[in-house]
Amino acid sequence: MTDAASRAGGHQERTVTVLRNLHSAAGREAVQWNIWTQPGRAGVDIAPLYATDSPQPATAFLVRFAPGAHGDLHEHLGYELMFVLDGEMVNDNGDRYAPGDLIIEAPGSIHRITTETGFTALGVREAPTAPLAEN
Repeated sequence: MTDAASRAGGHQERTVTVLRNLHSAAGREAVQWNIWTQPGRAGVDIAPLYATDSPQPATAFLVRFAPGAHGDLHEHLGYELMFVLDGEMVNDNGDRYAPGDLIIEAPGSIHRITTETGFTALGVREAPTAPLAEN
């Protein structure tokens, strides 16, 4: 057992990230946001939470769409989970998602997200997405 594990009562050290009060606007504003620059995407900010490498490049992130923003048209190469924290997320098939809604996109799903009001969501992807050309 390492000295660190001994100090922790036999447990291995761990790194923990805690984002507090994401249910509140103040909690979401305390997050370090970056502009998500990608072809086909406009008015979107991202706060990466983690990313893994091979064999499966999974990611988790917070995403914030400004009113009128849109994502790119893309195909999911693995499952994606989205949990809406605030606002309204609109799928290009017309489905609308509100705070508290949990959306799971299966591999092979193709869609584009927009919003009229803006929204913030937690996203977890088990694999990346593939951008698609717009018709």
